[in-house]
Amino acid sequence: MLLDLSSLHSNTVDEIMIDQEVSFPYEMIKESGIKQLDHVKITGKIIQNTLLEDVLTLKVTGKMLLEDSISLEDVFYPFSFDMERVLDEIDKKDENTLDLLPILWENIILEIPLKFTKVQDLSKFHGDGWKLISEEERKNENNPFSDLLDEFGKE
Repeated sequence: MLLDLSSLHSNTVDEIMIDQEVSFPYEMIKESGIKQLDHVKITGKIIQNTLLEDVLTLKVTGKMLLEDSISLEDVFYPFSFDMERVLDEIDKKDENTLDLLPILWENIILEIPLKFTKVQDLSKFHGDGWKLISEEERKNENNPFSDLLDEFGKE
């Protein structure tokens, strides 16, 4: 997603408005744990501050398709974030062109949860000699090591 900054640099406009929807190619997201990342809404602007630095301000919203941590089914995880960044030479393809996709990706990767589940009923997740329990059940269950854990917590 390339943006032309020449009108901003030539003082033809005071700001470049951004209002787009972006989809990320599979090659970019395949190592991240995200299965799909389409229709990411981006709104914001690029301005020049008093030091003649390009400043990018964005609001990003979307849904990423992830694997549920418990059921292993595909689930959509909504995300939203605001960002403001002074652009430097690394961000720009050349003096008047900005590639927005890598900047977006750097910030979206931070939004990926370590674990995410929409499972409400844990009772169907069990096997021979084991079952999945909630945090409340774990606290209420008799633990033969609870005295040791209490002592360890005091140290």
